[in-house]
Amino acid sequence: MDEVMGLLDTAVTSPWFYLALFVVAALDGFFPVVPSESMVITGGVYAASGQPELWLVVVLAAVGAFTGDHVSYLIGRGSRGRVARGLRPGSRRAAAFAWAERQMAERGGLILVVARYVPGGRTAVTLTMGAVGFRPRSFSIFAAVAAVSWAVYGGLLGYVGGVAFEDDPLKGVAVGIGLALSVTAVVEGARFLRRRRGAGAAREGAEAGKVTDRVGALSER
Repeated sequence: MDEVMGLLDTAVTSPWFYLALFVVAALDGFFPVVPSESMVITGGVYAASGQPELWLVVVLAAVGAFTGDHVSYLIGRGSRGRVARGLRPGSRRAAAFAWAERQMAERGGLILVVARYVPGGRTAVTLTMGAVGFRPRSFSIFAAVAAVSWAVYGGLLGYVGGVAFEDDPLKGVAVGIGLALSVTAVVEGARFLRRRRGAGAAREGAEAGKVTDRVGALSER
């Protein structure tokens, strides 16, 4: 464990950490298996001890995320629907794209800000926005808001964990990631309840329609 902590300390406090953070945050925009949020939180934890600088962690994470979102948007824009047509019905990716399309219809560009905190949702939204021809200028504005808010959120989560466990950075990282997972769980729970209520309302509406049809049929007799 001491060797692991030594390697982690060396990696995070190195000047190269800033470049790695930018690259990982950018890749996560169109390759969502890269753990950019964990890296931002780890940077925030160590920033509580003075190295790296918290403001640089936030800035580079935000710029990387902004860049990655635009790469994903351009991929979607270049496909002009090929991405959506290539989705396998019933797959998780198809479900993510369907969710992105519904949310765009309801909320417009604000969905990009919300999707920053939904696992897998960000890439689906940015690709979909590109594929449907969402205005580039508007996309950049919402992408900037999403990237900055996400970077500040991740950096501060880590910083809180680092302050609480200044002598044990590993516990600080665990606390920061735990808080992030808790927020994600709350968001997913709220989405699940909303979908459930929506499905229940739809069933009630269908039943009410059937009753109305029956009453109408009886009155005609």
